[in-house]
Amino acid sequence: MLSRVADSMFWMNRYMERAEGLLRVLHTNYVLSLDKGPYGVHTWKPVLQIFGALNEDEIHQLQFNTADVLKYHITDAKNNNSIRSLVNKARENARGMQDHITKEVWEEVNFIYHTVNNPLLEKHLSGEHALATLTNLLKHCLTYVGVTDTTMPRGQGWCFMSVGRFIERGIITADVTLKQFEQIDFQIEDHKDILYWRNLLLSLSGYELYLKTYRSTTTNSNVLNEVIFNNDFPRSVFYTLSRLEKYVKDILEENNPPNKETIYREFGRIHSRVKFADENFIKQVTLRRFLEETKIDLLKFSHLLGQQFFSYA
Repeated sequence: MLSRVADSMFWMNRYMERAEGLLRVLHTNYVLSLDKGPYGVHTWKPVLQIFGALNEDEIHQLQFNTADVLKYHITDAKNNNSIRSLVNKARENARGMQDHITKEVWEEVNFIYHTVNNPLLEKHLSGEHALATLTNLLKHCLTYVGVTDTTMPRGQGWCFMSVGRFIERGIITADVTLKQFEQIDFQIEDHKDILYWRNLLLSLSGYELYLKTYRSTTTNSNVLNEVIFNNDFPRSVFYTLSRLEKYVKDILEENNPPNKETIYREFGRIHSRVKFADENFIKQVTLRRFLEETKIDLLKFSHLLGQQFFSYA
């Protein structure tokens, strides 16, 4: 497979995974913003800090303006992390390798592209149709996941797509978890009820699993266990690394690159750090450091793969 094609498949899926993650967070926060709840007035500040590139003054001006926040994160072409920008970049990657993806995948990416570039989209985000619009966009992203899963052949292209997806998913989980725990100063022992954790769990689509799985009253520890260690939860850090292990191994065994052992060792270090960790270890190194270093490790590993397979300098 040409490095250009592998690069496009990797980044197409990373962009689409990021778009889905952002939409899930926006949808959750929009719904919660409609209800004051027990923890005061809702603010968009954490979302702006995670997915935006604004300074503190700009965030302060936007944090209580739901319509402007949605426009910034969805339709603002100047925002490199807006849904429109992400989907545009995903489509550009897909367009350059149509011979390597199925017709159904191309059609779905193209459909989402035209949806997010619809001139009426911004108007819908500022009116009574905002929630329905967010729901619709999220469903399209989920449809993309289903279409790729059921139509793409399981060759090298699928492996590069999957590596891109799970690297991005792990980064998003670390980012969103970091921001939620930051609001309680990373005090795992500072008990918060399930209402406090709804934002995080719904943003990661893990609220229902939490209610079905955990019975003890140590809510903070249970949430930490689910989002980091629960191998049945498809957005936990451990699950994403477990799936990465398979696809990285498939790529390395198929291509046998010169730096094969280096890549194995680097990924093994990242995976082992999470696989053999527990709550006591996290308390020793601090939760902030654990999550930040996990994110940085994934970004560095992504760059290492780029240098090896995509001809990055």
